[in-house]
Amino acid sequence: MAKGQILVADDDSAIRTVLNQALSRAGYEVRLTSNAATLWRWVAEGEGDLIITDVIMPDENAFDLLPRIKRARPDIPIIVMSAQNTFMTAIKASERGAYEYLPKPFDLTELISVIGRALQEPKGQILKDDGASNQDNMPLVGRSAAMQEIYRVLARLMQTDLTVMINGESGTGKELVARALHDYGKRKHGPFVAINMAAIPRDLIEAELFGHEKGAFTGAQTRATGRFEQAEGGTLFLDEIGDMPMDAQTRLLRVLQQGEYTTVGGRTPIKTEVRIIAATNKDLRQLISQGLFREDLYFRLNVVPLRLPPLRERLDDIADLVHHFLSLAEKEGLGAKQIDQSALDRLKRHHWPGNIRELENLARKLAALCPEDVITEAIISAEFDQLEEPALIRMAEMEDQSLGGSIERYLASYFNEFGEELPPPGLYYRLLKELEYPLLTTTLSATRGNQIKAAELLGLNRNTLRKKIRDLQIPVIRVSS
Repeated sequence: MAKGQILVADDDSAIRTVLNQALSRAGYEVRLTSNAATLWRWVAEGEGDLIITDVIMPDENAFDLLPRIKRARPDIPIIVMSAQNTFMTAIKASERGAYEYLPKPFDLTELISVIGRALQEPKGQILKDDGASNQDNMPLVGRSAAMQEIYRVLARLMQTDLTVMINGESGTGKELVARALHDYGKRKHGPFVAINMAAIPRDLIEAELFGHEKGAFTGAQTRATGRFEQAEGGTLFLDEIGDMPMDAQTRLLRVLQQGEYTTVGGRTPIKTEVRIIAATNKDLRQLISQGLFREDLYFRLNVVPLRLPPLRERLDDIADLVHHFLSLAEKEGLGAKQIDQSALDRLKRHHWPGNIRELENLARKLAALCPEDVITEAIISAEFDQLEEPALIRMAEMEDQSLGGSIERYLASYFNEFGEELPPPGLYYRLLKELEYPLLTTTLSATRGNQIKAAELLGLNRNTLRKKIRDLQIPVIRVSS
C-alpha cells in the first residue's frame, strides 16, 4: 500500500521523470502534470495528499495558484521548487502557505525527508497572503547554496517570535538579516530598533536599553525611555552582543525569563513584548569560558542560531551583488555603470576582508567616480592597488617599525645586558608597550586615520582602539579633503 499520493507539477519533463522514479521507489503513488490547470483540477477533485510544484509553468504562476489551493484544501502540504533562487522566492512561498521551499537543483534525499515530515505533521496551515512580498527591493541578494539555506531558514522564521542569534564576520549583513526578519514577519507594523553594544560606553548600556529615571545618575536631569520601550510591539536588534557588560547581561536575562524590566533608578516592573534578535562577530562560547558572557543568557538568545557566511565563501554571488549595488547607485544619481566579465572574475579573486560592506563601498565609489561607462578588470585592479588591505604586511616590512625588528632589538638589548641569564620579569609587557605604539600609528596611517577600518584590521573593538589612542597619546590623523 502506498504511503500517500503526491501530485507533481513541473513543465520540465526530465524533472518529472526523476521525481516519478525517486518517489515511486520511496513508496508513494505519483501523479504528474506539466501545467497548473491540471494540478488545480486534481486538487478540486480531492486528489493528492501532498503537492510538489514548480513556480513558473506555461499557463500560470504557482504563486497565483497557491492561495486558491490553500483556501480549497487548507490541510494539504505544498512544497515549492524554483530555479529563481532569491530571497523573495522563499518569502513568497512561505507567505502563500507553502510547507517548504527547495531551490533547484534539489537533493532527492532531502526532498523525500521533507515529504515525510510534511505528511506526519499536524494539518491546517494558515495562509498568510497579505501582499507583503510585493516590494521590488530585495533586502538580501545571492543565489549560492549558502544563501539558499539562509533564505529557507528565514522563511520558516518569519511568522514566529523565536529569538534568533546571528553570527558572522563584520560586513556580512547581520543587520540586513535582522531587518528582513522584522519587515517580512508578523511584527512588520511595529518598530524596528537597533542598538550596537560596541558603540555605547559600557556604563551607559543599561540606561540605553532600559531607560532611566530623573536623578538616577549624574547628568540624568529628565526621565528617558530605553530601547525596550521604543521597540514595544516590534523587534529589538542587539548588535555586537558579545560586548555587553555582565551587569547588563543579568538584566537582559531577567527580561527574557520574565518578560519585564525596571528602568535604571526605577522600582516598578514594566511589562515588555518585543522580539529579540541578537548578533555577534565573536565566539560567545569562548567568551563564556573566559567568564565574560553568561552561559544561561547564551542559551536564551541562541534559540535559533543563524550563521552568515563571509563573502569569500559565496563568491558565486558577487555578480548578483555588484549588479544590485550598481543599480541602487544609479537610482541614487551616482551614475549608470556596467561591469564586464573580466572585472567580475577579478573581484572573485579578491579575499574580501571587509565582506559585502567592502564590495558595496567599491561599487558605489566606481559608480560615482569612474569616468568609464564599463568597469573593466584594469579598473578593478587599479582600485585594489590602492586598498589598505596589505597595510599590516607593508607595516611589517618597514625597516624602522617592523614587528620583527622591534622584537629583535628588544631581545638583543636584554641578552647583551644579562648574557645567558634570563631577562627580568615583565618582558611580555615591555615588548607589548614597545610594539603597540608603532603598530597602532602605522595602521592608522595606512587607513588614513579611519579608526573603524583600523579596528577591523587589528581585530580590536572600536572603543578599545579609541581608549588605546587616548592612553598612548597617539596623534589623531585628519584626512584632507
